[in-house]
Amino acid sequence: MKEIIAIVRMNKSGQTRDALAEAGFSSLTAVKVMGRGRSLKHVNMIDKVDEGTREMLLMSMLQGGRLIPKRMLMLVVPDHEVTRAVETIISVNREGHAGDGKIFVLPMLDAMRVRTGESGEAAIL
Repeated sequence: MKEIIAIVRMNKSGQTRDALAEAGFSSLTAVKVMGRGRSLKHVNMIDKVDEGTREMLLMSMLQGGRLIPKRMLMLVVPDHEVTRAVETIISVNREGHAGDGKIFVLPMLDAMRVRTGESGEAAIL
């Protein structure tokens, strides 16, 4: 089993959820998060403001003050389904721009279903 953690744009979370459900991955957890990647400037935002505000925004970003709202989706899938789940997430979120998101795949040691006591893959299927 693997845990897939995807950080996506807020406006793509519903489409991502729907695409995953259509692909057979209906179990997931979604959380609103704030964060930022490596990029220290957001050109779309900076180009639309006056010179004084632009300088203030750049200084804020350089000091690490600007966090962007994102959605974190987490799902656990059997090993043989990881590629398909990741490709589904990418197909919805790839626009070719900074901020399209990140996907992390982690090993999952075990899972237990509280109601039945099932463990391992039986608990996630």
